[in-house]
Amino acid sequence: MRKHIVAGNWKMNNDLAQTESLITDLKSQTRTSDAEVMIAPTFTNVWQAYQTLKDSYIEVVAQNMHFAENGAYTGEVSASMLKSVGVKTVILGHSERRAYFNETDELLAKKVDAALANDMRVIFCFGEELSDRKSNNQETIVASQIKNALFHLDAAAFQSIVLAYEPVWAIGTGETASPEQAQEMHAFIRKTLADTYGESVANDVSILYGGSVKPNNAKEIFSKPDVDGGLIGGASLKAEDFYAIVNAF
Repeated sequence: MRKHIVAGNWKMNNDLAQTESLITDLKSQTRTSDAEVMIAPTFTNVWQAYQTLKDSYIEVVAQNMHFAENGAYTGEVSASMLKSVGVKTVILGHSERRAYFNETDELLAKKVDAALANDMRVIFCFGEELSDRKSNNQETIVASQIKNALFHLDAAAFQSIVLAYEPVWAIGTGETASPEQAQEMHAFIRKTLADTYGESVANDVSILYGGSVKPNNAKEIFSKPDVDGGLIGGASLKAEDFYAIVNAF
């Protein structure tokens, strides 16, 4: 069933004390929408965040994971390790993982398989660079990223998949993506799913927008028919701003 979701990706920010302070601030905010609310703290703070929030409506999710169950992968974390500390959802394929750590579609397909095998939900990220947008190649790039990493799955697997479109060209570049551009791409993504899996599957998948959502633009972006929420970066590090986005629905 398609849901509204607002997920805060804290990236490599906040030590333990800062995490606890932000969580306290989050818990003090009033939620006026029924959107699912998620936060993704750093690995060192996931357990503490989960313990603090386990009886609340805020879900603690992971920013990444390895495809292997265990082994000689120094510095990595497996799906079962995440589950052992209460995490049931993981972000995979974020644009920064692709750009800085050379994560490929093929690698991400293995990560997706590992997460699903461990009964985890996946927030799968993808999106085009500025050069792709300027050459009008955005749909080809996005379709390729989705198909290469996800289209080996059967239809039932998409019950555990949330898609997150990141227009990389509109994040920290000075360029701005309009709500209409967001809707155009989200509609294309849903059609891409429908062409392979049928409209029923496509219409049930939540598609989040990850292109610099702020309190002052969230309501207009979320009003678009194919935008089901947001994957929020910098604005999720301030409780008041994050909940203004949550309450934009």
